[in-house]
Amino acid sequence: MIKIKQAIIVEGRYDKIKLSNLVDAVIIPTDGFAVFKDRETAELIKMLAKKTGIIILTDSDSAGFQIRARVREIAREGEVINVYIPDVEGKEKRKRKPSKQGLLGVEGIDDKTLLEAFERAGVFAEKVSAPSDPITKADLMELGLVGGNNSASLREKLQRRLGLPARLSANMLLEILNVMYSREEFVTFCNQTVTDL
Repeated sequence: MIKIKQAIIVEGRYDKIKLSNLVDAVIIPTDGFAVFKDRETAELIKMLAKKTGIIILTDSDSAGFQIRARVREIAREGEVINVYIPDVEGKEKRKRKPSKQGLLGVEGIDDKTLLEAFERAGVFAEKVSAPSDPITKADLMELGLVGGNNSASLREKLQRRLGLPARLSANMLLEILNVMYSREEFVTFCNQTVTDL
C-alpha cells in the first residue's frame, strides 16, 4: 500500500473502494454530478486543496471530464494534480452494460495501470520546481500536434501511446507532458515516434 499525502477526489463509492485497496490516502467521492450542487463537498474539496493538495481521478468519458472541470474550478486556489486513466474499452463486472462511450471507469481499471497513471502524473516523485525550459504550445505546433489539419488526430494517437485518454485538451496535455518530460526529452521522443503516428 502506497501512502499519498494529497486527498484523492473520485466520482463514486466504487472508485473509492478500488483505490482504498491500493493507496493509503483520504479519498472523497463526488457522487457524480452531485458535486455541482453539494456545497458541503465543495467546501471540503476547497479546504483540502489548500491544506494538503488534491488529486483528481475521474473516468475518461465526457461525464468524467465535466466532473473534473468542476472540481478544478472549486479547488482553483489550492494545489491540484490531475491523474488520467487511459481509454480502455469494456464494462465493469457489476454493470449489466457498458457506459455510453463504452469505456472502463476508474473502478474497472487494473491496479497496475492505475498506479502507472499516478506515476505519470508525478504523484510519487519528489516535489520539484517547474521546469526551467518547459514544453510550450509552440513546441506542440512545431511538432504538428496543434494548429494543423491533422493535429487533433496526431495528438489523440500520441496520447494513446502515452497511456492517456484521447479527449485531453492541448492545455491539459501540456500540463501532463511538463510533469513527464523535460522539453528536450519530449522533442526527442516525438521526433522518434511522430512518424509512427
